[in-house]
Amino acid sequence: MPNDALLTDRPDPALAGERAAPAAPQIVAVANQKGGVGKTTTAINLATGLAAVGKRVCVIDLDPQGNASTGLGISQELRTVTSYDLLLGTAQAAAAMVPTRIPGLTVIPASVDLSGAEIELVSVESREYLLREAVRGGLADLDYVLIDCPPGLGMLSLNALVAAHAVLVPLQCEFLALEGLSHLLKTIERIRRALNPELEILGIVLTMFDRRNILSKSVASDVRAYFGDQVYDTVIPRNVRVSEAPSHGLPVLLYDHQCTGAQAYIRLAREILRRADQKSKNQEEAR
Repeated sequence: MPNDALLTDRPDPALAGERAAPAAPQIVAVANQKGGVGKTTTAINLATGLAAVGKRVCVIDLDPQGNASTGLGISQELRTVTSYDLLLGTAQAAAAMVPTRIPGLTVIPASVDLSGAEIELVSVESREYLLREAVRGGLADLDYVLIDCPPGLGMLSLNALVAAHAVLVPLQCEFLALEGLSHLLKTIERIRRALNPELEILGIVLTMFDRRNILSKSVASDVRAYFGDQVYDTVIPRNVRVSEAPSHGLPVLLYDHQCTGAQAYIRLAREILRRADQKSKNQEEAR
């Protein structure tokens, strides 16, 4: 049964602190060119975890499959204004936001029209900046904007990376995922040099970790050895409840908040907020 306690619980005082209007939201692209690594699962459950501690969050579903919209309970009837409309400039970001069952969490849903956007945008001037122009300044009253990117590194993902301040990379604990990560990081560096100099890697989160599997442990060890502190301490395990939750239109934090997958995403939200707080303190001390 869904756990609606998370909908009304007061923010965790250790995380939320006093509410202050953000100067601008932190825009994070949840990206990996490889499919099936947990991008959408991470986007919707991290967003839920951040909202549960008092942050104002919006998920932008930029995948034509619309799984993030479905996973947050947004029916097709509610997808009247979508991320496709943002890209084409026919709607403002605020008009596209749809509330979810989680207080403080909204979604800009996807539609199948996104599948043709790559072709439609070929002749559009400055097409890499369309999403950036639509969301920067248009969602100023939020703390976080999470962009759920499609697999691959086409025009949709490019728009997300140009619009974002940072990239969160979910990485499946399998050998082939490492090859895709190398290519993604090269792409991020090219985008930083040519289109978005402020783009940084927020972190790498290991997903679908199976503690019984030697390969999972080996991949996790190799990634930590190479990327160091860029890899989050929190690891997302394989968990059947995480897989079941989207079919009920719920993030796993509401579907079964006591399961190992839900608890892992709660820890990930806490770790991201702690790191952000520490980064702010370090910047203040450096001034």
